[in-house]
Amino acid sequence: MRKTPQATPPELDRLELTIRRLIESHELWEKRALAAEARIRELEDAIEDVSAGRLDPVALGDEMRLLQERNSSLQDRLVRAHAAVERMMARLQFTAEER
Repeated sequence: MRKTPQATPPELDRLELTIRRLIESHELWEKRALAAEARIRELEDAIEDVSAGRLDPVALGDEMRLLQERNSSLQDRLVRAHAAVERMMARLQFTAEER
């Protein structure tokens, strides 16, 4: 005698979905916790380096400002490059349509 597969009751489907969502949520929070713990270790190491005199906080501030200026400059260049690419694409499209 062959058993026919029975459909699962809706309650079991909802329970399975809830468990999957809980597992996904747990994995997300676990990743966030691990990232936060790594960041804490980095900050603790930096504090130790500054306290021990291995890092100069003034020099770090100067370097940070320099990096922010470079970042701003690079972002401006990306915006200009994107605009140039858009113009080239428009020209190519126009040329293709003219053929």
